[in-house]
Amino acid sequence: MDTTNNKQRKQISAVFSFLFLSIIFSIQPLSAQDGAKLFKQNCAVCHTITSQKLVGPGLAGVAARVPNDAWLMKWIKNNQEVLKSGDAYAKKILAESNGMQMTVFADLKDEELKALVTYIKNPPKEVAPMPAAGAGAAAPVEKTVNPLAILLGVIAFLVILVAILRGLSHSLKNIKREKEGLPEQAKLTAWAELKVWMGNHKRTMVLIILYIVGGFLAASWDGMMGIGVYQGYNPSQPIAFSHKIHAGDNAINCQYCHSGVERSKTAGIPAVNVCMNCHKGISKGPITGTTEIAKIYDAAGWDPEKGAYTKPQKPIKWVKVHNLQDFVFFSHQQHVKVGKQDCATCHGDLTKMTTATQMQPLTMKWCVDCHRKTEVPGMKDNPYYESLHKKLSEKFKNLPKDEQVITVAKMGGIECGKCHY
Repeated sequence: MDTTNNKQRKQISAVFSFLFLSIIFSIQPLSAQDGAKLFKQNCAVCHTITSQKLVGPGLAGVAARVPNDAWLMKWIKNNQEVLKSGDAYAKKILAESNGMQMTVFADLKDEELKALVTYIKNPPKEVAPMPAAGAGAAAPVEKTVNPLAILLGVIAFLVILVAILRGLSHSLKNIKREKEGLPEQAKLTAWAELKVWMGNHKRTMVLIILYIVGGFLAASWDGMMGIGVYQGYNPSQPIAFSHKIHAGDNAINCQYCHSGVERSKTAGIPAVNVCMNCHKGISKGPITGTTEIAKIYDAAGWDPEKGAYTKPQKPIKWVKVHNLQDFVFFSHQQHVKVGKQDCATCHGDLTKMTTATQMQPLTMKWCVDCHRKTEVPGMKDNPYYESLHKKLSEKFKNLPKDEQVITVAKMGGIECGKCHY
């Protein structure tokens, strides 16, 4: 009996050791990942992880320049407190930056600061930039984790865990039977054990089957409803153009590049000559250096050394992000010029996007809901709409106050013929 108990104890110990090691190994790589994420969220706006200066200095080798890691953590968390303490090195940094103080990150926890410092001290290896020549050169694509690989890994882990727990359960049952003087029970196969359980829990099985069938039907419905809906679509472009830098940091008006937005159905894709209006004098960007701007020069046929167009022009094959079906009519002029709609209503806040992403579903329901909620102003500069607005105001004046608002829908904005040919 002692031999059997020792055997069971070893099995139980092995199970808990396996679970402990699984947790440790799953948590261990998170520190570097969290550091990279924290850097992108808090530091990348002003600093690069290389020696290149952005708003602030490049952070390559910064750990060797500062007094120690603890000082660096304090500086990141609240540089103003470090300056107030009279720290000599802090004063030196302030003088070198011409008195420009860094943002305070008082909300960062100690473990986040440690992860951030670890990332800064051990940055990822720089990837060689794509060759500038050739309009067909693809823009750099950020690697992402394959969700299918994660799912398969989780399933494999659960299968192993269930197998171990089954063995543990069988061993504990036999220990109990041995104490009660009963013979050892033979171990059943997984399928045989499942059939016994199903026979003893028929009502539970019915509920499980109904749940599975219902889930399958719901997933099928969601899948069919999602056909043609590309919310979150974020394609890489032949040139890594950043809306954040242009429309956000430099506050360039959207209509400077998309000049057709107020007078045409389409907003229009800016010609490379529009890019050259600025980039004849700007040959280096804050993030990608000369790599991406060199692609603009190649497309325009511009020779920056000679300061002249000496090469043949090449088309830039931009990838369209927002794409309505052919049977849907949409006019940018009608929405932007007449309806006074901001670009962000449909396109999201592009001043914060590096790569343009489809933020809205652009489904019929989404458009109709917008038309039902959007109030139409008096439009004093448009006699036709002013007259119509007065008529509708008179028509709905007896309704409750919240229903008297003249919306696009009340002006015929949800009639089928308005959007469909």
